Amino acid sequence: MARTQQAIFPCLIVGVLAVIFLTGLASNVNVAQAAENPGAVSSADAAKQPDLPASCSLPASYPDAILNWCGLIETNSKKYGLDGRLIAAVMLEESGGNPDAYSASGAVGLMQIMPRDGLAADFMCNDRPCFSKRPTIAELSDPAYNISYGSRMLAGLIQKYGNVRDALKAYGPINYGYKYADTVLSIFENNT
Repeated sequence: MARTQQAIFPCLIVGVLAVIFLTGLASNVNVAQAAENPGAVSSADAAKQPDLPASCSLPASYPDAILNWCGLIETNSKKYGLDGRLIAAVMLEESGGNPDAYSASGAVGLMQIMPRDGLAADFMCNDRPCFSKRPTIAELSDPAYNISYGSRMLAGLIQKYGNVRDALKAYGPINYGYKYADTVLSIFENNT
């Protein structure tokens, strides 16, 4: 028994060292390939990569976490008749550009939309769920869908209230009043 254990232990060490060596070798190959073709994106990275346009009309003063979503922002800006900087300002205030953002109140994604399920399902308005007509958490977790839904919602609120400040007040957290609206407008005005 002791001889068997003595024979297995060195083989185990050699196996672990081989795995470490091969992992390092594979990593070096990826680094070498990246150095040869710096513009290439791996398929795994491409799946995570947001929609990046060739040129972005958003001011460079927005952080990269927002500029990474420029293509989707510009698409929805045109689709809903909004200034792309306003969509970017809402996104910066709401999620900082994090597509996986999930607030303590249950808001989801880049534009922090309240879904019909999760924590938000428990919010009641006039004895019925407040957000029953909203998309699900799963739907809002898709950045393209989230930006489109948030942009459409914001455009509808601007149309309903007749001005951006009141629309932002309605878009933001219920107990923030104009503080939320003024914060977003400040971001918007300081990123021109």
